[in-house]
Amino acid sequence: MINNDILRSVRFIIDCPDNRMLAILRHVEPLADDDFAPLLKKDDDPAFRPCSDELLGAFLDGLIIERRGRRDGAPAPAPLLRLNNNEILKKLRIAFDLKQEDIKALMARSDFKVSSSEIGALFRKPDHKHFRPCGDQFLRYLLKGLALRERPDSPAAKA
Repeated sequence: MINNDILRSVRFIIDCPDNRMLAILRHVEPLADDDFAPLLKKDDDPAFRPCSDELLGAFLDGLIIERRGRRDGAPAPAPLLRLNNNEILKKLRIAFDLKQEDIKALMARSDFKVSSSEIGALFRKPDHKHFRPCGDQFLRYLLKGLALRERPDSPAAKA
């Protein structure tokens, strides 16, 4: 999935304006206002700028801090230079305090059937024999399920 799409999806899910999105990011990464706005633009907008893995990871870490609080005595998380769908899924799970059954329910809510063992395989270490890479489709359905759960009265949830 394109990092900008994930950023826009999360903005929709938590229903926050651009300045709050920037404040969430600033929990971890200092960034100027004019550097952040182009990340939220549509792909066909001339002001559009692609979001790097490092910046998306920093935003998701900031979202965790925003929603769950900073760990006592823990330093800021080290930025990930390469971010894959499994890492994004892990960060979303922490930020939205999702358990395995919650993820299963979110996926069912967006008409995507998945078993508990399939979900567990996504959270394993890459060198584990039962590890499975998270596909774009799984991530899209999870974001859709989160939107349906967090914003049930939105027009997108009724569609």
